[in-house]
Amino acid sequence: MVKGLSVPTTLDAALDPAWLTYALKDVSGGKAVTEVDTVEIIRTMATKVRFTVRFDGSEELHAFCLKGFLDVEGGASQGGATTVLEADFYDKIAPQVGVRVPECVAKIIDRDAPLGVIIMRDLIAQGARFCSALEAFTADEAAESLQQIAALHAGRGLLDSSPWINARVGQLARMTYITPQMLQEMLDGPRGVGLTPQVRNAGRLVEGLKALAEKDARRDQFLVHGDSHAGNIFRTAEGPGLIDWQLLQRGGWALDVAYHINAVLPVEVAASEERHLLAGYLADMRARGFAMPNDEEAWAQYREAAIYGFYLWSITRRVDPEIVNLFVGRLGNAVTRLESHGLLEIA
Repeated sequence: MVKGLSVPTTLDAALDPAWLTYALKDVSGGKAVTEVDTVEIIRTMATKVRFTVRFDGSEELHAFCLKGFLDVEGGASQGGATTVLEADFYDKIAPQVGVRVPECVAKIIDRDAPLGVIIMRDLIAQGARFCSALEAFTADEAAESLQQIAALHAGRGLLDSSPWINARVGQLARMTYITPQMLQEMLDGPRGVGLTPQVRNAGRLVEGLKALAEKDARRDQFLVHGDSHAGNIFRTAEGPGLIDWQLLQRGGWALDVAYHINAVLPVEVAASEERHLLAGYLADMRARGFAMPNDEEAWAQYREAAIYGFYLWSITRRVDPEIVNLFVGRLGNAVTRLESHGLLEIA
């Protein structure tokens, strides 16, 4: 953690050589940054900028990726706490779990704002490939990424010393910044095309999430990624890894597993392969020494948890509509197929 350094809120400030000199002092040994070149800028809610630097006295290029809320009006009020959460993950959790993640070389946090910025080694420069949110996985690829999710879940013992990791599904169930009326308008638009009227019903979806949150709070709690779609997976020669920890949370294992399977696989593939993939995940966790539910209870928890991912994408804004529509469709179809509302006793 870099202390005594302000968190930049603009791209220009983040790429300022003087600021980067201090931010990267543990990498450079305190040498000044003499050259900064931008490679790529990706703007969603948070900005990710790939860039290279040279340090004083060397011609060697060093490739990094910086992530933070940059040039976002009212960034702190619009979710800046999630950037602090991600920085804390890389600082306190990542070194203690067996999950493949980018090497994070600097974490800068202003807890009062709250805002955080992280600087990672550039995985693309190292030969990694980031999956696209629109890229359908095969069942075998989903099985591989579920192994990474299991590795994260196996770190559940860290929750006892990490009160700052919250039960996000419960927070979502209580949040008021998107009203049922607003949600209904979104579901009545293009994202809800092809779904049944029952699944497109915002009131039923909200009640389903509340019921899931109540059940989930009574179950064994795990470290949960919270946003395990294809766009947050990267591939290396050693295997897949996970990025984007802004929805890190504590919760039931099924939140990640049901979301992942039904987000990364086409509807028909998920329907035919999900029992097999679920069994593989459970076997992995049992091999790690965890007492998991029996197969039928696990299947019931999986079916209920599909509501989580569907809700998350139903309320999503500021993302390419093509991506939103794809995920709402896949996850909404899963809710229908798995009869999630019925299991949660939502009429």
